[in-house]
Amino acid sequence: MSLYLAIPKATHAIVEVATGTAIKTLLQIATPSTTDIRVVGWGISFDGIVATNPAGVVTLIDVDVAATVTTLTPEEFGSDDAQASLCVGGTAATGYNASAEGTIAGSRILDGQNVHPQTGYSIWFPERARPRVKASRFLRIRSLFSVDINGVPWIVWEEPA
Repeated sequence: MSLYLAIPKATHAIVEVATGTAIKTLLQIATPSTTDIRVVGWGISFDGIVATNPAGVVTLIDVDVAATVTTLTPEEFGSDDAQASLCVGGTAATGYNASAEGTIAGSRILDGQNVHPQTGYSIWFPERARPRVKASRFLRIRSLFSVDINGVPWIVWEEPA
């Protein structure tokens, strides 16, 4: 198995993504049509500075429809020798900072948390409990906050070698 990382970036620097105040996809992975993927870990950190800002909900979700995103090319994680990810970038594929959510008909929540905007959340799944996302689906990190906060979402997944 090869591991891959998706994290918003531009010109070799991490890009923060604004949550907005409605449900928003911060990061999306489009699974290939030929195979599924397994989620190894995911997380998000925030740069909130006001202690009185309320917590928001952050969700890792498997859906049937793409959001419209800024394209992102996944990186090899742990080895530069791995082949390129099959989860290719594109405005309706792998990317970040959704401008449109699309109309979801089917979804499955894989993990979710209330997270304070001065903190973050991350989890690494045990090998025997890694969520599987089937072929031709979309794995998303979505958020819902009552105030606009900047965050850095990330996902590490494995694909068959």
